[in-house]
Amino acid sequence: MISQLAFASLTRRPLRTALTALGIAIAVGSTVVFLSLGEGLRRAFDDSLAGLGPDIQVSFGDFDATSLSSVPQLPMRYLDELEAARDTYGIDTVTPVLLYLRGSLVATSAFVFYGLPVETDLRSLYRDFAIIEGRDIGERVPEADAPGRGVPIVGEAVVGEQTALRSSIAVGDVLRLNPNAAFEVVGVAVADGGILDNAIIVPIEPLQAALGAEDRVSFLTLDLRDGSAATATAERLRADFPELGFQTRTDIASVFEEAVRITDVVRLGISAIALIVGAIAVANTMLMSVFERTREFGVVRAVGARPRFLVGLVLLEALLLSLVGAIAGVALGFAGAAAVNLFAVDLVGLDVAAVTPRLVAFAVAVAGVMGLLSGLLPALRAARVPIAVAVARE
Repeated sequence: MISQLAFASLTRRPLRTALTALGIAIAVGSTVVFLSLGEGLRRAFDDSLAGLGPDIQVSFGDFDATSLSSVPQLPMRYLDELEAARDTYGIDTVTPVLLYLRGSLVATSAFVFYGLPVETDLRSLYRDFAIIEGRDIGERVPEADAPGRGVPIVGEAVVGEQTALRSSIAVGDVLRLNPNAAFEVVGVAVADGGILDNAIIVPIEPLQAALGAEDRVSFLTLDLRDGSAATATAERLRADFPELGFQTRTDIASVFEEAVRITDVVRLGISAIALIVGAIAVANTMLMSVFERTREFGVVRAVGARPRFLVGLVLLEALLLSLVGAIAGVALGFAGAAAVNLFAVDLVGLDVAAVTPRLVAFAVAVAGVMGLLSGLLPALRAARVPIAVAVARE
């Protein structure tokens, strides 16, 4: 009976109900879209890290999220030291990596350069690596000027497929690193995990020279003879090289997870503003409904209904209103996440938003709690109205 009364009350004022539900839908939809970015980033990081071959990554000092964008700090002498200690730690190969992010206001001109030795087997770094057009990078090419640009060509480059598609890069094109260096594209490649798809592989020596970092790299990657001993080997290396940071795949994943959690808090804070606005809309609608139905409530009380019946009725109306808005909001969230991914795939080649079941459950639960809290004050007011005053009211 109480559910029928609640449904009838909401449908009696369809415009007000629809507008309030729309406000809730927008608030919940915004929350779903914002939080889906965190879910998508986690999924992208998991996929990308799964595609990395190295067992241990070596950085200068502790590794954190800022290490990916800082200038190279790791002296090359550690390459020789670790090479000399390969048998001591069970190291199979040591590979220097120079990471350089060339930013730009135009997305299609922003590139991530990975400098690697030309003899590196990229299949050891990227799972399912394959050249789909052209060939792999070779030895340093003779210095020449980029056609029409006057920029010296200092090496060859292999471009990830998504970068090639996004920036319309083809074999034979020239990529300008800075005013003093450019690379000629000799191949397009793909690999599982997504990292290579958005990177440009170049020989490390000309990249070091172009950046003025001949004696430094960003990281060293270690392939072990026994990959299952990565954690124990990392602990031994930390004890012997305290000035360096040694990260296994799990350690790297934890850094990214911490960064994503921080952004989750920020996104949740922004979403809370929209949710508060939605809660105010529900509370306003229910208060107006209570004022307009004072006489109705008085009659219900006069025929024997207890105050808690009116409390339950108003709370149920608020809950139903919020859940209807939540369902519509989840649908808006799916549409919004799809739109974000459509833009992100074109921009970075990755789906950065993911609407997961737990996210949907969270959004619906938040909307339900929001409805109950918003309807609490109107419900208590409805229950406190004296019967005589309510019945006498016109």
